Amino acid sequence: MSAVAQSNPLAKVSSRPRLRLSIFYGFLLPIVLLSLLAGVGIGSTHISWSTILRVAEFKILPHAWTSSLHVAKADEVIVWLIRVPRVIVAFFVGAGLAAAGVLLQALFRNPLAEPGLVGAGEGAVLGGVISFVTGWSSSSVFSLPMMAMVGALLALFIVYAMSTRGGVTPVATLLLAGVATSALFSAVASLLLSVNIVNWQIAQEIVFWMMGGLDARTWTHVWLCAPFVLLGIAASLLQTRDLDLLQLGEETAASFGVDVESSKRLLTLTAAILTGAAVAVAGLIGFVGLLVPHAVRLVLGPSNRALLPASALTGGAFLVLCDLLARTIHPPTEIRLGIVTALCGGPLFIYLLLRQYRGGANR
Repeated sequence: MSAVAQSNPLAKVSSRPRLRLSIFYGFLLPIVLLSLLAGVGIGSTHISWSTILRVAEFKILPHAWTSSLHVAKADEVIVWLIRVPRVIVAFFVGAGLAAAGVLLQALFRNPLAEPGLVGAGEGAVLGGVISFVTGWSSSSVFSLPMMAMVGALLALFIVYAMSTRGGVTPVATLLLAGVATSALFSAVASLLLSVNIVNWQIAQEIVFWMMGGLDARTWTHVWLCAPFVLLGIAASLLQTRDLDLLQLGEETAASFGVDVESSKRLLTLTAAILTGAAVAVAGLIGFVGLLVPHAVRLVLGPSNRALLPASALTGGAFLVLCDLLARTIHPPTEIRLGIVTALCGGPLFIYLLLRQYRGGANR
């Protein structure tokens, strides 16, 4: 091993072949594009790709159109007002959950970590349930997402208040506090649902939202979700060096000048914002933050600088395809999105758990 590699533990982590990364993106980017087009084109009314592109051009570049070109009003409504916002929301939700999964798996140094571990997911669910129960969700489209974000941040505050002593937050204590807070918030949300079960309309809305779904999503939901996800991913990319070092151990990271406690707080806050933004507009979507980062890591390796953007793109495409499956597998009934992602992620979780158990037994 060279002197440079010996003096810098990141050398082994970040030295991934560029060819592998190029091949990966060579496969991934066409899949992302095809998933977006399929999500917009396939449904109860099938829309051709050429029509989709014409509608997009008409809406984005209206002054470039001539009177000889025409877009049917029905196609414009279906494509631009119904399906495009839903597909964009699905993409950003998947990207946000996958990015949050990358952060938490690296922070906890455990491939089984996922966004719900720090309590942000269940906190967002409780905030949404409160919005439904109080009737705020019906008074304003902003109420539900905003309450979900507040719930996610409140859960994170409680987790850190419980796990921090003397300015130090042990990762194991943070994990246990997150699990306990998630259980508490989930119990309160279930209690509110039980109390309001006699009001079937409210109870149905709560149950469907807790199961995850993207029905009736509009451009408003895009603007409520996309800025937070983009901000969170940008903040995550700025922290990839610290994240790589933290994977090697807190003492190693500190020896390379990382402010360990500050980095952990910032990484956890970033993961909570990503998770809260996703749950705010889509409800509780499970396993995306577990399945996608682990699958991408098997191909690209552990370097978070490469893993994070690749996982975000993969997570976005994955959720768009899951949403497409949810609304087309049993027409005219729409399967809840959280069910579809759980059916995909559950078997993988069991496989990882068994493999980790067997590996520990062999050692």
